[in-house]
Amino acid sequence: MTLIALICFIVLAFSYEQPLAVQFDDAMHQIFFGNSFISFFHLFGETNFIIIISIVLILSLWFRQQNYRGMLFVVLTVGAGNGINQLAKTLIERPRPDVVEQLTSFSMPSGHAMVGFLYVFTIAYIVTELLMNRKSIMVTWIVAILIVVLMGLSRISSSHHYATDVIAGWSLGFTWFIICVYWYEGRNRKIKKLMTKESA
Repeated sequence: MTLIALICFIVLAFSYEQPLAVQFDDAMHQIFFGNSFISFFHLFGETNFIIIISIVLILSLWFRQQNYRGMLFVVLTVGAGNGINQLAKTLIERPRPDVVEQLTSFSMPSGHAMVGFLYVFTIAYIVTELLMNRKSIMVTWIVAILIVVLMGLSRISSSHHYATDVIAGWSLGFTWFIICVYWYEGRNRKIKKLMTKESA
């Protein structure tokens, strides 16, 4: 899945000007443009909001669990993820849709889609570590996915991004998230190996 997501991002980065991609962006714009309910969810992807939530999460991991690896996990997913997003935008240099009072940064990948994905999935991942009930875990992930989808679609409804920007953001965000999870779970794998050796 991680490789597929990365390939999807690369394909979009090199083909967003192709007729099929343009037609897709136009179709998605017609479907979602001006939807006030979806547009509301852009607030969850605003930079200041993400910073506040990330700080609260880091402090919670520090004071309540002394989970220093978890704290670094948040910094890597959200902080480094934002840096990767800005770097990707600079390399691709796709102009944003032409609308009044448009943002001045480049368009692909969408920051709301990518960084929003990263911080919401990071919260869901850390929360589900503490949950024992499978139903609660499932509900947590369903809610996380819905929020991420609505945040991404909000950028289309307000014409701040093309649909392909949003999909590229989700794809690159998923790729980076899985890489960070693999690193985060590395300690657990080492502990399991040690326990297996001791019990052998």
